[in-house]
Amino acid sequence: MTLTNWAGNIVFGAARVHRPSTVDQVRAVVADARRVRVLGSGHSFNDIADTPSDLVSVAGLPVAPRIDPEAGTVTVAGGVRYGELAAHLDAQGYALHNLGSLPHISVAGAVATATHGSGAALGNLATVVEGIELVTAGGDLVRLARGDAGFPGAVVSLGAIGVVVGITLAVRPSYTIRQYVFEDLPRAVLDERWEQIAGAGYSVSLFTRWAGGTVDQLWLKLADGQEPDGFGATPAGRAMHPIAAMPAESCTEQGGVPGPWHRRLPHFKLDFTPSSGEELQSEFFVARADAVAAFAAVERVRHLVTPVLQISEIRTVAADDLWLSPHHGRDSVALHFTWIKDEARVLPVVAALEESLAHLAPRPHWGKVFHHAPRPERLTDFVALRDRLDPERKFSNAFVERHLTGS
Repeated sequence: MTLTNWAGNIVFGAARVHRPSTVDQVRAVVADARRVRVLGSGHSFNDIADTPSDLVSVAGLPVAPRIDPEAGTVTVAGGVRYGELAAHLDAQGYALHNLGSLPHISVAGAVATATHGSGAALGNLATVVEGIELVTAGGDLVRLARGDAGFPGAVVSLGAIGVVVGITLAVRPSYTIRQYVFEDLPRAVLDERWEQIAGAGYSVSLFTRWAGGTVDQLWLKLADGQEPDGFGATPAGRAMHPIAAMPAESCTEQGGVPGPWHRRLPHFKLDFTPSSGEELQSEFFVARADAVAAFAAVERVRHLVTPVLQISEIRTVAADDLWLSPHHGRDSVALHFTWIKDEARVLPVVAALEESLAHLAPRPHWGKVFHHAPRPERLTDFVALRDRLDPERKFSNAFVERHLTGS
């Protein structure tokens, strides 16, 4: 049977696909394999998980969340989905600091690629990792905790040093979020009041087609004590989907109705398929201070972007110290593009967009469609860690060799 990623634009070339149900089975697979890669929820849009050899899914490992109230952490299997973990935590009175747009993605896969939500003061999902449990090249079980040598390189690792079978995350007390949506934010206001808009909620997202004088939608996710400010945009008179023409039944509740954090921070509900998969995605990060210049750079190639664009999302991510994170060392603005599913038309536009943003040192999301990635500042340190844990590069593939060669 043909195995593809969620979007269907990548057909995996693995000779063997393994779905172990125990950690010992993972260890045996890895020990016997010549080359091996790990498949998460399949929501990456490039060949990051592909291999001609052995592909391992950890989705079948027992979830068994273990909350440590004294440490303020939860430990789960790497394959658990965020939506499932969040519901369990909330039932026990706990929460995570943030969630991505989709609750369907796996914890280990999201962490390994520095996937994120939004929030001017909030780091990506990997920033709350306190410990990881890896099956390394010889089938050994290795545990690394915050403070250990190499830990900042092992968290966001692109699957290049081992199979994450367990992961420990910092938790906090559960909290309530209210979500408001506004339409038609004047484009000039976005430039004039960018920093105020970016900090106007616990989590803030803007959706635009880059097609005129307004930003289509402003989504504010507010914590207790915060009040909505639409900055001149019009309060939405109905529930909205990020693509306004699509039905909103799959989207989390809006209209300022208070709800638990895990039912408001994602844009989409766990019990709905997020979409048909008829899309490609790209995302680029620049310094948050350069946001207005980045908006102008996108608009310079708007004539190329809009014909192949479904919707674009603007978010913020706080800086971190994780070696391969695209937010390493700088507060970032994220420019996300959901394209039509037509690689022949989309790939040249991505190249033009990268060229237009080049003066702002853009960094791509590791799991999206892109052509070029700058050399990570701590790549030499990561390669040394990789050489220690995987000296024969068992976990390598074409994607890893393109971007993490150390040359």
